[in-house]
Amino acid sequence: MSFERPREVTDPKAMRALAHPVRLELLELLAEGPLTATEAGERVGESPANASFHLRQLAKYGFVEEAGTQGRRRPWKLKQLGMRFTDVHDDEATAGAARRLDRTFRARYLARLEQGMQERDALPREWREVTGGSQFLLYLTPAELRELDEEITQMLLARYADRRDGTKPRPPGTRRVEMLAFAYVRPEP
Repeated sequence: MSFERPREVTDPKAMRALAHPVRLELLELLAEGPLTATEAGERVGESPANASFHLRQLAKYGFVEEAGTQGRRRPWKLKQLGMRFTDVHDDEATAGAARRLDRTFRARYLARLEQGMQERDALPREWREVTGGSQFLLYLTPAELRELDEEITQMLLARYADRRDGTKPRPPGTRRVEMLAFAYVRPEP
């Protein structure tokens, strides 16, 4: 699996295919390693046939591929970890598909953020001390914000590239941590 820069998704059909909660969940599961449609279906609460359909749709747009047969097992795997997309397109269909995909991702992330913060009290002290939120208000130009985003992304990818999926050995005590970064223009008071 590749650890280069995330894939740039610009095809509106691919964006619409991704904007399905089951498909997003399947992509996240496959980041932990290959799964058959039956295994994936059990993990997401879908029938093997439905999981297979969604995996084939993801394969159609180049997000997953078959990992080779293992006897009767036919596992699927990610083609590449991560993706990027934008709603800045001249074509309104592409921009609209990107906005829909963004809403789907944001709702998913924010729901997990809320759940994680609610369950944070049950974590050991060492985890409570390092989880939580940070908020910064900065005055930046678009070029400076782009540069900051690139620096954060590069730092995370360079330092922890070998820990982006669940298939490689990790140090004892590691847990799956999701970091979210949102940037938006805040209205002046």
